[in-house]
Amino acid sequence: MSNAVTGNGMVIAAVDGSEHSLRALEWARAAAIRHDTGLMVAHVLPDHSQLYAGRRAALDAASERTKFVDPVTEQLRTLLARAPELPAEVRYESLEGSVPEALRVIGSGARMLVMGSRGRGGFATLLLGSNSRAVATTAPCPVVVVPHEARSAAASEEASAGRVVLGLHAAETADDVVAFAFAEAAARGTAVQVVSAYAVPPSPVALIDSPFAVITPEGLADGVEAVPAETEMLRAQTERLDPFRARYPDVPVEQAAVPGDAAGRLVDASRSAALVVVGRHHPRVRSLLIGSVANAVLQHAHGPVAVVPTLKDDGT
Repeated sequence: MSNAVTGNGMVIAAVDGSEHSLRALEWARAAAIRHDTGLMVAHVLPDHSQLYAGRRAALDAASERTKFVDPVTEQLRTLLARAPELPAEVRYESLEGSVPEALRVIGSGARMLVMGSRGRGGFATLLLGSNSRAVATTAPCPVVVVPHEARSAAASEEASAGRVVLGLHAAETADDVVAFAFAEAAARGTAVQVVSAYAVPPSPVALIDSPFAVITPEGLADGVEAVPAETEMLRAQTERLDPFRARYPDVPVEQAAVPGDAAGRLVDASRSAALVVVGRHHPRVRSLLIGSVANAVLQHAHGPVAVVPTLKDDGT
């Protein structure tokens, strides 16, 4: 068991033995191979196992006969032994503490941490489990949440030919988020599709009818042109992406500017995307650890979503 081990640049698969976590393990295995790094299989012991392991250790810490054997990691050793290909290094860690805290500690220095959208015992109606949300909110490394089977039929290598979709706010998305998306696309040999949203002025009729009306592009006031706003957004996108194009010259870039909220477009794109990448922090609201777009995409995406923190930002 371990409480202080760190990721050391590895891809971490957070598992609990559930079907959801096994899908995440397969995604993590493929990611570690793509990035030519090690794979760490991490299981946070349930409370009763932590208590049992502690009692056995207290009885005779030096005796191999009393050493706790984690049945989940042992099962996954057997499962991975049958995989067609493995990373150069595979490690297994049984962790103590709460799931979010244990994974926060182990995620320090990791390339990414991969987990299922729901764990063992989760309610069938929930799209995102509480542990998945908490880890995506607090981990110091990028967190990839792989959806359960009911939301996606292609959450691992089957979607590897798809684009990497990046939700970009040209002025606020951190460089770490953009760099992660380009690195993922480069490892997959695919394109980055960049999606940014621009504001849509509400129509006078909508404002009169209801202050809470949802405004669509069709609801624009007469004579209000969306094209200048779209053009300006694409220009800002291009300027922001230029350094990353130079760093990754072999990665094709597709740009899209959409009216209103980007979340809906990102969720739609997730149906065929290899991965959707969003930033975690909203720089202007430091009390919020996960922005509204990232939260909406995590809740409704049909494929894997990477939530990337500002890695150089103090307090992450």
